[in-house]
Amino acid sequence: MAKTVADQLVEMLINAGIKRIYAVTGDSLNEVNDAVRRSGKIQWVHVRHEEAGAYAAAAEAELTGIACCAGSSGPGHVHLINGLYDAHRSGAPVIAIASTIATTEFGTEYFQETNTLKLFADCSHYNQIATTPKQLPRMLQGAIQAALHKKGVAVLGLPGDITGMDAEEITTATQNFNPVPVIKPSDADLSNLASVLGQHKKITIFCGIGAADAHDEVVALSQKLHATVAYSFRAKMDIQHHNPNEVGMTGLLGLPSAYQSMHHSDLILLLGTDFPYANFIPSDCTIVQVDTKPERIGRRANVDIGLCGSVKDTLQALLPLVNQSTDDKFLKEQLEFYGEVKKKMHTYVEDTGETDKIHPEYVSHCIDEMADDDAIFTVDTGMSCVWGARYINATGKRKMLGSFNHGSMANAMPQAIGASLAFPGRQVVALCGDGGLSMLLGDLATITQYKLPVKIIVFNNRSLGMVKLEMEVAGLPDWQTDMHNPDFMLVAQAMGMKGLTVNEPTGVKAAIQAAFTHDGPALINVMTDPNALAMPPKIEFKQVKGMALSMSKLVLSGQMDEVLDTIKANYKHIKDIL
Repeated sequence: MAKTVADQLVEMLINAGIKRIYAVTGDSLNEVNDAVRRSGKIQWVHVRHEEAGAYAAAAEAELTGIACCAGSSGPGHVHLINGLYDAHRSGAPVIAIASTIATTEFGTEYFQETNTLKLFADCSHYNQIATTPKQLPRMLQGAIQAALHKKGVAVLGLPGDITGMDAEEITTATQNFNPVPVIKPSDADLSNLASVLGQHKKITIFCGIGAADAHDEVVALSQKLHATVAYSFRAKMDIQHHNPNEVGMTGLLGLPSAYQSMHHSDLILLLGTDFPYANFIPSDCTIVQVDTKPERIGRRANVDIGLCGSVKDTLQALLPLVNQSTDDKFLKEQLEFYGEVKKKMHTYVEDTGETDKIHPEYVSHCIDEMADDDAIFTVDTGMSCVWGARYINATGKRKMLGSFNHGSMANAMPQAIGASLAFPGRQVVALCGDGGLSMLLGDLATITQYKLPVKIIVFNNRSLGMVKLEMEVAGLPDWQTDMHNPDFMLVAQAMGMKGLTVNEPTGVKAAIQAAFTHDGPALINVMTDPNALAMPPKIEFKQVKGMALSMSKLVLSGQMDEVLDTIKANYKHIKDIL
């Protein structure tokens, strides 16, 4: 039997290291699906929604280096978009196969026709359509190379009629190349940077995901300079652990300690970060930025020195040039303040809440204590993200995935699918909001169909919690944020997984233990406090103002019980701020 274009596609994907294709089969994808079946060397993962498949592929790509998803003509393409945007913004190398209508129908407004070149233009580095068998190998090779080296999505449009045609061999490369160069600033730039660092005594090193493989170098430099180390959420799992000078995160989900350290510094060293929140970066100090992409330098902060280099290569070359500082006053002051911040954070853990108002901080703390040392966590955008950021700690082996750049709801559960398939021997824990889980609820069936031992913790606050807080801070009435939820425990059981509901704080640890030790997927529906607050230090006073305005409206409407409940629920938080 002659090799078809679909066979050639599958063979090249396998050679590139791709283990599975996340997709909903049908129509224009059928030949590819059958080629996967015949091959037996690659897995077809039948998700319930293509968006979930794109999220799962993005998670796998972040953890392993490359992954693949697919969508069939029309709706299948459109369903991929949100997950692909997330992958692209996260720099995850994902190959998306967008099978299309037959070439003979192009441009006729045929059933399910979409223009893939326009549709995927804003969420891909590579985006082409192979309209002849001879184009396919070179285009796929180019797509894989683009995904690997530009770090993002590559889309290959593939008409259904082409997939069944005989493949054509070509003489150009069909293999893929992944060379890793050394990237560092010039000797003169490094010498100048060492000199500048030696002239400052209050230094904060702020690390992004680009510093992920440079943990030891970051720690060594911070100890030489007696500098504090802050980090973005994406960098937390790689930078926080075994780091005596770390002072936490800054940003919307961050801590006062990192924010204060950066604003009390006379020099900030930005390493491998494209941190988007410019209002969290001070403007009255010297700022040095190191990035592999020079076009990013200075677009978030008023940078004085910009250098091109990978963080690891740059610091390895820089460290011998840096003299040991003898002044550790600034470092000690910031670490002392960080210690106080951590104590205050723990007060929310000690107060575990009450019936149907369990404090999510306590839940997250228990997950952190009871999860495996090498667990993979996924976190939904919103309040679940906050609890993961503040209470799940790094070990050097743990990973945490989220929609950190695209900021989409519903990412945690499908990302857990990709993580669990990529690493079947590791514990995968999804921290889901009730709003996020509801969006892609059907893919719980994917978890049970493939017997993935994913553990899902639902922070069920019966609302769109982050949106609710945003409205309160802005002085707007809380409206249309309430969630009328199904019983998630019963939903989980109906899907074929272990389901539990926790109404009392005393039941949290037992439920987590039962889920974690269960040999298979499990979901814990935790009834958390809808009034739990967590906002960044810069706007905490605005938060109190918004809360006060909200309570004043309750007073005017005679709802005094609600006023007392709000004060009781947030007493410790208000006291800490004031």
